[in-house]
Order: sequence, then structure tokens, then C-alpha cells
Amino acid sequence: MNSRTEKHRLTGAAGAIEVLRDPAADGTPALGVAVITHPHPLFGGTMDNKVVQTLARAFVACGWTAVRFNFRGVGASEGVHDEGRGEREDMLEIVRQLAPEGPLAIAGFSFGAFVASGAIETLWAARDIRHVVLVGTAASRFAVSTLPPDSHERTLVVHGEHDDTVPLAAVMDWARPQSLPVTVVPGGGHFFHGQLPLLKNLVVRHLRAG
Repeated sequence: MNSRTEKHRLTGAAGAIEVLRDPAADGTPALGVAVITHPHPLFGGTMDNKVVQTLARAFVACGWTAVRFNFRGVGASEGVHDEGRGEREDMLEIVRQLAPEGPLAIAGFSFGAFVASGAIETLWAARDIRHVVLVGTAASRFAVSTLPPDSHERTLVVHGEHDDTVPLAAVMDWARPQSLPVTVVPGGGHFFHGQLPLLKNLVVRHLRAG
């Protein structure tokens, strides 16, 4: 993403995990570590996805270290797609190895938001999760976990009005029983083409407000 991006190769249950780590802006001490997950690997999703990079830039701009990684079978990450189970396990392994203590943020896009929701379910009671950001949450395709009630004030859910991959109605059906607010981007599609600066600004505003 920039000249300070670090490449890492960690070991998970299925073998190597390819990781990119972006230190907090200006070399200042980080507020914590944000782990960000990418869209569906069987449909071209990687850690270099533009939405994922936008999320990373927002966290870095707000003083966080941003960590992205490729799911199993993507890029240099070993293993094969595991429909979210192994991907969640690998995300938890990233947290154990690169953010074993201190403040944590969890973010994900599309399939990655589904994986992130499962990681939150596992980590919430044990870790200090300061922020949750879920974008294009794949609620029509996967059983996205319900978020802990006390996470809601720390959570930003963003969805495009005209998302034709994950209908807005599906996300509302997931959010409604939780009374979880959803920020809708007017005219936005699944990948927020032409609206990535707006997406970044929404995330930055959420992080700074928190």
C-alpha cells in the first residue's frame, strides 16, 4: 500500500499465511491493531481488494496499525477454501501472533465481514475490541454472527443502496433483530466504485468519534 508496508509470512493450521502490515501514520505509537478481512476468495477476493485497502488506509490515518492477510488458497497463503471455518481460524491466528495483547479493531468486507463476525463472537469476552467495521456484509449468502449488544456503539455497518451482490434488504434483516444501525450509501454498489473516498471518510469519522 505504501513504502512502509511490511510483508509477513505466518504459519496457520493450513500452512503459510501471507500478511501485509501497515504501521500507524508518521511512525507514532499505534492505538492498537486493526485486522481486516477480504471478500470471497473463489470470486477474486484478495487482501489487495480496493475496499480492503480503503479500510486499511482509514485505520492507518487514525493511528492504528492495519493488518491484512490472504485467506487460504489465495496468493501465497497455503491451504484451500474452507467456507469460512478455516478462514476464521486463520484470522484468530493472525490476532494471536500479531496482536496478542492491547486494543484491537476488527473489520471486514463482504465474505470477510462474515468471517470477521465469527472472530468477534470468539474474541469479544477476552479482548479489548475498540472498533468493528463491517462493509457489504454478506448476510444473504452466509450465516453472519449476531454482534454482542455492548459492541453496537463501537460498530459501523456500511452498505450500498444498490448493492446487487448482497441486497440491502438482507443486511437489514440481519441487523433489525439486533437493533443495529446500518449506514446506507446512496447509489452505492457492492464495491463502492467512485465512492471509496466517501467510504474512507465514513470510517475515519467513526474511528475518531470513538
